Amino acid sequence: MSVSYSDCFSDLLCGEDSDTVLSNGGGEDLPECSSSDIESQFADIDESIAGLIEDERNFVPGFDYIEKFQSQSLSAAARDESVAWILKVQRHYGFQPLTAYLAVNYFDRFLYSRSLPQTNGWPLQLLSVACLSLAAKMEEPLVPSLLDLQVEGAKYIFEPKTIQRMEFLVLRILDWRLRSITPFSFLSFFAAKLDSLGTFTAFLISRASQIILSNIQEASFHEYWPSCIAAATILCAANDLPNFSLVNAEHAESWCHGLHKDKIVGCYELVQKYAIALRPRRFPRVYPQVRVMTRTSSTTTVASSDSSSSSSSSSTSYKRRKLNNSWWSVTDDDS
Repeated sequence: MSVSYSDCFSDLLCGEDSDTVLSNGGGEDLPECSSSDIESQFADIDESIAGLIEDERNFVPGFDYIEKFQSQSLSAAARDESVAWILKVQRHYGFQPLTAYLAVNYFDRFLYSRSLPQTNGWPLQLLSVACLSLAAKMEEPLVPSLLDLQVEGAKYIFEPKTIQRMEFLVLRILDWRLRSITPFSFLSFFAAKLDSLGTFTAFLISRASQIILSNIQEASFHEYWPSCIAAATILCAANDLPNFSLVNAEHAESWCHGLHKDKIVGCYELVQKYAIALRPRRFPRVYPQVRVMTRTSSTTTVASSDSSSSSSSSSTSYKRRKLNNSWWSVTDDDS
């Protein structure tokens, strides 16, 4: 049985105008939306994700990037310091997690393709500011000035013109490819694959984003491509929920063509130690949505002191927050 656009919207239109609106001007009905059309849309989404997996290799440093730190041609300690500063500024201004990840992505791709005069000191600081500025311009609606961006213990303060010249150098080295494929490109898709009802999707994405940011200081994190990182962090987030505690890398491998179980397992083991440190002490308790009724008082006169004390006790004894289509309950002990 097919569902037509006319059936979906006829109740929302006035009777005398519905025939006119739901026609293409020549008296012909609009095309129907069948179940096969819906299935083809899901197939298109899967194909798009597969395309991202195929192209993601163009937006990461080469596999020998880690060897440069091992051979000490690049300073791992200096990189850690630069990434830590980027994360501090991200928290200072409340930037999106994607902004911080993009800044580190530009930073690493630049270092892989171009050497700096020094492996530490002011050149890395200048590169950090330039990469964070470019990432903020890509993702943030409000971007601080170049001078205001140099906060949170920046060792060197650069003039805006100096930072702008560095930005152009970064753009040239990256071939102007700033719209990168990152783990955040896959999080929503993988979370929906795991939780088709959408009850815990927001939690999974938020938790995975935290785990990603907590790992980007690790240079070894770049041994894995974005899709693998996304799958591993969604698995880590799922393990915090009793409903998905048995989900493993074999399940993740089936989410999309191009994922490999061995790589997911390796990345999962890498991020797990940080995931444990970030694990919430109490897990969300989700109950079916119910109608909450308030009992009206049978008395018509109530002393003001009694009413204030009863309202205070009722407000503090139990709090409810609506999360999607469920009630997330928090008792006084939790808060």
